[in-house]
This record gives sequence, structure tokens and C-alpha cells, in this order.
Amino acid sequence: MTRTEPEDRASTTPRGAPWEPMVRALERRRPPLPRFRSPLRGPWLTSVLGAVLLAALPVVILTGLLSYIAYGPQFGQAIPDDVGFLHLPWFDWPASPSWLYRLTQGLHVGLGLVLVPVVLAKLWSVAPKLFAWPPVRSPAQALERLSLLLLVGGILFEIVTGLLNIQYDYVFGFSFYAAHYVGAWVFIGGFVAHVALKLPHMWRALRSRSPGAELRTSVAATRPEEPDPHGLVAPDPAPPTMSRRGLLALVGGGSLLVAALTAGQTVGGPLRGLAFLLPRGRTTATADGGPNDFPVNKTFVASGIDPGALDAWVLELTGGTAPVRLDRDKIGGLGLTAIPPDAYKDILVAGQLNMRVATLFDGKELRASIFESTPAKTDHRTRPNDTDEFVYVVSGKLILTEPNGTAHAFQPGDSLVLPLGYTGTWEMQGNYREIAVTAKKIK
Repeated sequence: MTRTEPEDRASTTPRGAPWEPMVRALERRRPPLPRFRSPLRGPWLTSVLGAVLLAALPVVILTGLLSYIAYGPQFGQAIPDDVGFLHLPWFDWPASPSWLYRLTQGLHVGLGLVLVPVVLAKLWSVAPKLFAWPPVRSPAQALERLSLLLLVGGILFEIVTGLLNIQYDYVFGFSFYAAHYVGAWVFIGGFVAHVALKLPHMWRALRSRSPGAELRTSVAATRPEEPDPHGLVAPDPAPPTMSRRGLLALVGGGSLLVAALTAGQTVGGPLRGLAFLLPRGRTTATADGGPNDFPVNKTFVASGIDPGALDAWVLELTGGTAPVRLDRDKIGGLGLTAIPPDAYKDILVAGQLNMRVATLFDGKELRASIFESTPAKTDHRTRPNDTDEFVYVVSGKLILTEPNGTAHAFQPGDSLVLPLGYTGTWEMQGNYREIAVTAKKIK
């Protein structure tokens, strides 16, 4: 069987077409492009890799867009802020379950990294098409090549900028968030167009060969696929040095290795120490890395912050009915108002309650406040907690003891969520101070 060159069996130019002279001229001036001779390339292999990406990339896309929505673009908190016609439907990100954003963002970053070997293998499998000459033979093929430019350029841009962002390396000199968001829509456009054009071809190619037979084929028995009209099969294939089974195992093994080196940031536990590709979470605030530890994205030294300027820092939270300003004086307990001493005398079991409080924010659904007290212990069996409450310990020590006797100790820097209906004991030690966020009762 005589095999022709890829450009001779690619999309032909109709005789008499207005663009025929230009195509013929380009054919006569072929540059020294690389020749691809691997016997593994072909529609079936490309379609197998494409099917994996077709199943997984929508998950990466959806979770990435959900990440943007979670930042509250309706409150002006998302980056980029004004995206024009690219804006998404807005909704309030649910506060429960608390691990929801961890799941969606973990899937976006983790699955995106896992797919990198698949993307590279897919690009390798279609390399003859990417280097076809002439690059365009008709207006229809020009549209197809444009969709490929958006597809390949878009996904490579998203991968490279995403990897650099993970490593905090912003060498590109522009806003990662704005570029990643716009780049995602460029890729989505190319992806949708490519799927619409190639899905029937992929389906036919997948049915052309038996997956089981391919996975049982040795290197010695590996043969090129039948010549195809798209130029993927090498016209003059070299002897095989790897079977298609070996290539798929190599790609799959690479993806599994990447998964092992990234999953720890999302699932935590013993795998966290293996998350070499994801530095977030590997640097922690305390040396013991206990259950109440938290990750440090960037230290003061790495950020170039002058310690002498900290006294002037103010944390301002916007997006509500009014800005919430939190300064060092309030955190230090200055300007707090005393609470009547008999407010909790019915549940006081030890110590003396000298309490002071200052409201930081009083909204429709949430109230945030600074609270401090002298050492005391209260028993909530007869007076259960009447709302959900988030607590961040600023100073002193808090010990919560459940009705079954299980005790939990919280030091400065620790946080917890006290659920509605809590009936254990609440013991405050030392100069106890906390930031509390409570859910208000909706009447």
C-alpha cells in the first residue's frame, strides 16, 4: 500500500476556487517542517485522549466559574470586578456545608493539574495536523484552524498562568485573576466549537478499534492505524518502540503521580506533606501543625511588609449595608461596653462574669462583635445555645466540654463553630477575648 504525504490527503482545494492560486503557491514553498513518523498516532488514539478530556474538562470549567461566583461579584469583591457581558448569574454562596468551596476549588486545581499529562499527550497525537502545510486550504478550514488556535492557545495559557499562580510567581506582569477569567472564556469558546466539529469523528474513531485488543497488543505486534484523511497517521512510520497500551499507561501513570502530589492540599491528613506542587498549606502558623493550625500563604518577610507599619493597619470588610472596620484598638479590648453581671448568672457554675462587648457589624442575618470576660465557667444544659456562632479566640483560653465529657481546648489563633443547641460547658481562662459572629434569628 502506498502512503501519501499528509498534505496530499488533507482537505483538498476545489479546482477554480478563488483561493486556489494562493494555496498552490504555498504548496510550492513548503518550509522545513518536522516529519512525524510515530506508528502510534491515529484517529483512535487521539479520540481516546479526547474522550478523557471531554469528560473531565467541563468539571474544571464549572468549578472554576463557581470559584468566581463564590467571591461575591454582586458585592464588588470578585476579581475582575467589571466583566461586561461575561458576567455570570449571581447567587449567595451557601455557608453550609462548610467544605463546599474546598471541594469545588480542590477539584478545579487538582483535576486541572491531573489533566496536564493528558493534554500534552493529546497535543502530541495531533502534532501532524498542527504543522500541516499549507495551514489553510479553504475558508471552512480557516474557521476550524481558528477554533484550534482558541482551543490550544486557551488551554496552554490557562495551564501556564495557573501553575505560576500556584507557585506565587507572577512573572507575566498582569493581573492573574483578570487574565485567567478572560482566558477561560476564550478556551470555552474554542472548546465548544471543537467539540461540535469533531464529536462525530471521535465517535467513529472510537468504534473503529477494540480497546481490549489494543490493551493486549505488545510492542512487536503494534501496527499503524489505517490511513486517514486528516493526516494523523504517519505516511512512512518508523518501527514501534512503544505500544499504545504503554503510551496510555505512561500518561495515566503521570496523571496518578500528579494526583498524589496535589491531593494533600484538599483532603489533608497524611497526604498534605506530599503536596509538593501546591505550596499552600505546607507552611503553617504553628510548629506542631495541630488540628487548629491554619496555612500561611505568604509570610511578612516574603511579602515585604514593614513591621513598623502594622500599627496603622485597619481591616475593612465591605459588601454589606455598611463597611466593617476592625483596628488594633478594638482587638485589644479598648472601648468595650460592660454587660450586666446578672445576664448569665443562672448558668454560672464557677468564677465571676465581668463581661464587656463591642458590636462590629449588625446586619440582617449576622452580628459580629468583640467579647471579653474574666475567668468563668458556664453550664448550658438548661440554657442551650440559641444560635449558630463562629468564635475566633484572640487571647486567653477557651475549654468546651461536651455532655459526654469530651473536652476541647482553644488557644489564641484558634477558631470554632458552636452549633445551635449546644448544651455543654463553656470555660474561659485568663484574660479571655474573642471575635464572635452569630447568626441572628429571622422573625
